[in-house]
Amino acid sequence: MTRKVRRKLSHSKETDAPIVDRSSVIADGARLQLDSVHDINWKTLPDDTVIQIFSYLNYRDRASLSSTCQTFRLLGSSPCLWDTLDLRFHQLDAAAVKLLSSRSKNTWKLQFRGPETADAIIILEARGVREISCDFCQDITDSTLAVIAARHEMLESLQFGPDACERISSDAIKAIALCCPRLKKLQMCGVCEINADAINALATNCQQLMEIAFLESDAVDELALGNLASVRYLSIAGTRNLKWGLASQVWSKLPNLEGLDVSRTDISLSSVMRFLALSQNLKFLFALNCPEFEAEVNVGITYHHNGKVLITVFSDILKALSSSFTKTVESERNVFASWRKLKDVNRILGQTITWIEWILSHLLLRIAENNSKEFDAFWIKQGASILVHLLQSPKQDVQERAATAIATFVVIDDENATVDSQKAEIIMCNGGIQLLLDLARSCHEGLQCEAAKAIANLSVDSKVAKFVAESGGISILANLAKSMNKLVAEEAAGGLWNLSVGEEHKGSIAEAGGIKALVNLIFKWPSSSCGVLERAAGALANLAADDKCSIEVAAVRGIQALVMLTTSCKFEGVLEQAARALSNLAAHGDTHNASVGQEPGALEALVQLTYSHHEGVRQEAAGALWNLSFEDKNREAITAAGGVVALVSLAKSCSNSSQVLQERAAGSLWGLSVSESNSVAIGEEGGIAPLIALACSDVIDVHETAAGALWNLAFNPGNALHILEDGGIPALVHLCSSSQSRMARFMAALALAYVFDGRMEETASAWHSSGDALKIENLDGVKKIGLKRIEEFVLSFSDPSAFATIVVSSASTAHAQVAEVSYISEAGYLRCSLAEIGRFVAMLRSPYPVLRACSAFALLQFTMPGGRHSIQHSNMLQSAGAPRVLRATAAAAAATATIEAKVFAKLVLRNLEHHHMVALD
Repeated sequence: MTRKVRRKLSHSKETDAPIVDRSSVIADGARLQLDSVHDINWKTLPDDTVIQIFSYLNYRDRASLSSTCQTFRLLGSSPCLWDTLDLRFHQLDAAAVKLLSSRSKNTWKLQFRGPETADAIIILEARGVREISCDFCQDITDSTLAVIAARHEMLESLQFGPDACERISSDAIKAIALCCPRLKKLQMCGVCEINADAINALATNCQQLMEIAFLESDAVDELALGNLASVRYLSIAGTRNLKWGLASQVWSKLPNLEGLDVSRTDISLSSVMRFLALSQNLKFLFALNCPEFEAEVNVGITYHHNGKVLITVFSDILKALSSSFTKTVESERNVFASWRKLKDVNRILGQTITWIEWILSHLLLRIAENNSKEFDAFWIKQGASILVHLLQSPKQDVQERAATAIATFVVIDDENATVDSQKAEIIMCNGGIQLLLDLARSCHEGLQCEAAKAIANLSVDSKVAKFVAESGGISILANLAKSMNKLVAEEAAGGLWNLSVGEEHKGSIAEAGGIKALVNLIFKWPSSSCGVLERAAGALANLAADDKCSIEVAAVRGIQALVMLTTSCKFEGVLEQAARALSNLAAHGDTHNASVGQEPGALEALVQLTYSHHEGVRQEAAGALWNLSFEDKNREAITAAGGVVALVSLAKSCSNSSQVLQERAAGSLWGLSVSESNSVAIGEEGGIAPLIALACSDVIDVHETAAGALWNLAFNPGNALHILEDGGIPALVHLCSSSQSRMARFMAALALAYVFDGRMEETASAWHSSGDALKIENLDGVKKIGLKRIEEFVLSFSDPSAFATIVVSSASTAHAQVAEVSYISEAGYLRCSLAEIGRFVAMLRSPYPVLRACSAFALLQFTMPGGRHSIQHSNMLQSAGAPRVLRATAAAAAATATIEAKVFAKLVLRNLEHHHMVALD
């Protein structure tokens, strides 16, 4: 089944954490673990307990709980609950800003996304904010950033990125320097040019500035950076056009510089060595993914220089970092955990750890996004392990980037849903899956979203999917799919989509309430929410292929939801998955086929989707119509909705399309042509010529369905004449003798039999008498070839010695053995009308012995015990008076009937006896 993986970024935050009782435990990772929530007397809970409960809820759930009573309303407004605001997943209107303004007076940390929210937070009363971070900041302007700085003069940390700040210039940075004298950390990404005036303003006005990150810039004044005497950590990763000779001379003189990140730049080996030689206080130099440096470096380079640690792709990063703290680190493979135990004792060490984790999370995410094959060995050797370590960081932004990097680096091909199994299994073996599941249970929507995305992508690997399911991951994702946060729900639905590929996981998804959650997503989100709707429909499509799950999908209004998507949504990915889901539901003929067809607008929508410009949409719509056409009422309704015109048009236009689309275009016409009126309409619409073209395909699935459609169409004499005139006989002759599919050979033989059983000639004579000339020469020669191929096909099932025995013997064992060898099991799914059965009975009297043998062979296939319609066909034979004709054929003299006709007729009578239709003498 189709499944998707995602490489690009998206974010989130939320919890479904239940309310705690007195036996509950607050676990690490900011989530609640419960034994029971029964018999809680909410009125007797102390105020501080209620406030603690509020702290584990997202903003929506806090608002919902606050609305229950006046006491909870007051407690929900407690300032300690609003000291940090993560607004990345909320769009602020005037009413929301007014509500937040009264609660944000004590807010010290603000996270937001995009220019609209940036404009809104300016009017908040959170004047004491010390930390601000923003992503999706491409459209934020100098003026907006300047006003933010002016209104928040207490700022200590300002982060804009990782998206490029395309409309921010040095003027905004200068305004920040003038307005925020307490600034300690400044991180900006994608500012085109950072000039000397801006940097000197920071040096003059921000005396406490310790950390600077100017990432992805086109130009940074190297000389001015040397004036930032207070800076301890400097990153210019991804910045271009730097004069490294000047930079190494100037920056090495910075008196407090301990950490320098020059990753993803064009720095050379000589410049790296100058930094290490000249910098007095430098402890860590990061030079990851620097092509020029890596081309020059000797893999035997020493990564430790007078207490300085050089971090490159060639070094063992964890070992190199741990070597700086040999007296404090318990294990080089547990360096971050060991450091974190000490950071409360050593404040400076804690700041260094925080910076290193931030740098590594950024670098590894950028490397993962580039998806370079050159780094495959790096990921396998140590990169994946480092990401697992970063998942355990106490900093949420580091955890989020690590999870996003895992979701990204594991992907080989996003379009074809391919992941690197080795990378995925390394994450699993290092404990990463359990860590991601723990983060997905967090109360922070950002962690939920990124962890769910990583779990989803990793679950493309079957071993990881099994581990996720066994570790309770399906229940976690099913709960996240209920989130009011669209991004969280989208990633959770993506995880369920990938897990639903495995047959062994479908039942677990249903048991966890995943099917209902997925259907509710379709009703919850508007048709413009393409991401969440595509994932929900894709997961339902996979689940609908399972018998039990399909019943659950229908029971929770899944059919209605999917039809709603096909009629209201314009996004091709959503339409493709919705049509696929309806196709899979319709494949359960006895259960849901009629239900899908009877849903208002379903058939009309699917017919219209066959005109889509997107091949996947056309393919799935044709597949759905093919499955639906097996129901008699659906078949006529599809025709009434313009299905014949649409599907003939599709067959005409799909010659250069995928093999699957060609198969389904022919298959849908095959399904419609079961009805004689539809068969005539297909012929009149010009559907025979494209089917003949598809019958010439070398692909078995394509020419098999085309042969089936031509067989049905050839039942009508007019269509048989069109097949003859449009060059269909050579195609059918070729299939009858050369196809690797016994079904294709069988149906080609039947189509040829219909063309040459005499009725077509009568129609041709009528046309000729009315003035229309037959557009084919040497009809007798063509007919001779056609009959010869039919004979060869029938003889391929003949065993002269066994057949001779059956002619003179009534031994049931011999009959059963020959019948089994002669039976084409796939033919047991074919269904004939009473008129067609009557046609085969009439052919038993044909003057052509080969047609009598072919007819008896066909009736054997249609009446074999175990065939889906064998009893129905046997009843039709009884009604058509076939037993008498069959007896006559079985008893005929050799001069009037071939031995094959006699044997096959005798075997058909045995089948009728099995169905209690006749009694044998």
